[in-house]
Amino acid sequence: MARVDELRKTIEAALGQLTPAKAQQLARSWLEPEARKEQVAKATTELLEWSQRNRERLRTLVRKEIREQLSQIGVATKSELETLRKRVRELERAAGARARTAATRSSRSSGSGGGRRSGSAGTTRSKGGER
Repeated sequence: MARVDELRKTIEAALGQLTPAKAQQLARSWLEPEARKEQVAKATTELLEWSQRNRERLRTLVRKEIREQLSQIGVATKSELETLRKRVRELERAAGARARTAATRSSRSSGSGGGRRSGSAGTTRSKGGER
């Protein structure tokens, strides 16, 4: 049963937050009872570094898997959304500029009196006539 506990502690050290106290305790359980303090300290440091590396590897693996899954279902990334936002802003600016240009042209042509008016303005209707 002691071996199972040691294995459980090792796995927890690999995946969880290994504190210096837990690392030291784990190092002592692996080393010979007469191991010197320097050996325990070195093993403790190595365990802490090993645990940190394994947590980073696990984070990297999880992030990669999440990216792949999101990509497979078609979810856009932040950079893709930002690219689309920029493009929409560009199109809005261009459309606004075109609208201002068209409005300026329209006001110039109607202001000069030379433009033609469309519609029924200026036509007279006879009494009782069609509408």
